[in-house]
Amino acid sequence: MSGLLFPKTPPKKRQRKHAKQSIVQPERDRHRCLLCMWEGNYREQTGLQKHHVFMGPLRSMSEEEGFFTWLCPEHHTIGGKAVHRNHDACLELQQYTQAKYEQTHTREEFMELTGRSYL
Repeated sequence: MSGLLFPKTPPKKRQRKHAKQSIVQPERDRHRCLLCMWEGNYREQTGLQKHHVFMGPLRSMSEEEGFFTWLCPEHHTIGGKAVHRNHDACLELQQYTQAKYEQTHTREEFMELTGRSYL
């Protein structure tokens, strides 16, 4: 390739913006599953997984805006109440996230980000 008159430069990867912290879960609770805490279990856990509250095409927006939380595998993907298996659990987390966001922003700003209201 170096012998070409106009060598191609490799495309640059787009830089993702990462939120400094979650607006859903305080940093002090970083080692606790949010849904376990909702059930009254406040023990620290290992092996927590990062869950982006708004998935699919909204995943990068979730990362940028801090719409993520830490969940144990049971509440994230494995168990019957896991947010990736249970629509009601997923919706409850989305509604909670929207309510937290609207404490400092307007509903119109939220709808501009996500395209809809979950409340």
